[in-house]
Amino acid sequence: GIVSLISLAVLSYERYCTMTGMTEADTTNYRKTWAGIVLSWMYSLVWTAPPLFGWSSYGPEGPGTTCSVNWHSRDINNASYIVCLFIFCLVIPFAIIVYSYGKLLCAIRQVSGISKGTGRTREQRVLVMVVVMVMCFLLCWLPYATVALIATFGKPGLITPAASIIPSILAKSSTVYNPIIYIFLNKQV
Repeated sequence: GIVSLISLAVLSYERYCTMTGMTEADTTNYRKTWAGIVLSWMYSLVWTAPPLFGWSSYGPEGPGTTCSVNWHSRDINNASYIVCLFIFCLVIPFAIIVYSYGKLLCAIRQVSGISKGTGRTREQRVLVMVVVMVMCFLLCWLPYATVALIATFGKPGLITPAASIIPSILAKSSTVYNPIIYIFLNKQV
């Protein structure tokens, strides 16, 4: 899940840079693509490895059918990790996405009357596709993040195992939606 959100943040920034002319789109050079992939995975590894070394812990969640961070522990070790995870793996990437797409939408509005070429039309379709991906990701992960924060900082027992099943399954299935969205919104497929 974290790799997915970080990848969407990297993609949104790359789209912003390419469409605003800050960098040239080069379909023969994969160096930036690989750098984005490596960055996404390394950043995600940095934030998912700490429970393996004692900062919080992993364990079964809900009815015991899925595994996740120990949301129900109230000690400072777990609470601090959950706050950092929420800020650095949801809020900051989402802020990058909103900033990049906000600036990109402003740039598209400015050039929409000037340039009607097929390249810009294709880029706009890609933009729509990525925005839909981001919205689906948030629809999947915001309920899970909300339940996790309530379980960590709310009244003990407020989130029952049964109440956490749907947000957990929805969050875990979020990676399935990007390929489906890509297939339906990409005319080249």
